[in-house]
Amino acid sequence: MITPNTLQKGDTVAIVSTARKISKEELKAALQLLESWGLKAVLGKTIGAEENQFAGSDELRAADFQQMLDDPNVKAIWCARGGYGTVRIIDKLNFSAFKKNPKWIVGYSDVTVLHSHIHNLGIETLHAQMCLEIENKTSETVESIRKVLFGKNYNIEFERKDSLAPLGVLRGQLIGGNLSVLYSLCGSASEMKTDGKILFIEDLDEMLYHIDRMMVNLKRSGYLKNLNALIIGGMTEMKDNKVYFGKTAEEIIIDLVKEYKYPVISNFPAGHIKDNKALIIGREVELNVIENKIALSF
Repeated sequence: MITPNTLQKGDTVAIVSTARKISKEELKAALQLLESWGLKAVLGKTIGAEENQFAGSDELRAADFQQMLDDPNVKAIWCARGGYGTVRIIDKLNFSAFKKNPKWIVGYSDVTVLHSHIHNLGIETLHAQMCLEIENKTSETVESIRKVLFGKNYNIEFERKDSLAPLGVLRGQLIGGNLSVLYSLCGSASEMKTDGKILFIEDLDEMLYHIDRMMVNLKRSGYLKNLNALIIGGMTEMKDNKVYFGKTAEEIIIDLVKEYKYPVISNFPAGHIKDNKALIIGREVELNVIENKIALSF
């Protein structure tokens, strides 16, 4: 995998929206943060644009992202927000110039489309908090983005609460993102390749039966069989029917993969939660499970 160049003070970061609409006012905290890091910001044409729920038409969003991909003066692209819409533009994008001069693509949730697609091009991306509501996240969340962009040493440690992660060290290439988005990419040029890899999943605002349906599909399609490990991040604001499904999202996932021999890590600090730590998608990582904590080293 190719690692994009480390940022330096004075570099330019582009802010665009590949999905839902957003105003410049909602970017105030993110702009201040970039300035505090010594970086310059350039706003794409999608910021303030509007077509129903989207940040402008598919053509505008694709052209805006394409411009930032191709601009040699832009050293990273920070997606403004998620929602839905990135999958509508992915096939309109040309990554030829990007492959010759990779830059960090930063975001999560709907941006999982870009992570999965670019992973298949052999380039690392940054699954991390987007511009929207960056001020409401933990200081560790913010610092995790800065460390990766500026090439600092970075790892994640958290309390071990699960029972399906035996003690020991394992390694693998980190992939994944939002479960619903990964599910929607199955069978396309952007689908994930999972064999021998460590899969991270998270989701928001889903019906519990749909979590089950998506996981059953991934299992039947072979995506879950040959993993090195499965990491479950935030499963936030899950919904249920009046007749209860009977399991939490985590329990659904764990039950469906229990026949496999790989470790399953839950309660991982990433996703639609306050502590949304950055993950380098495509990086060969080390997962160390000890008696009372888990460490992920990049």
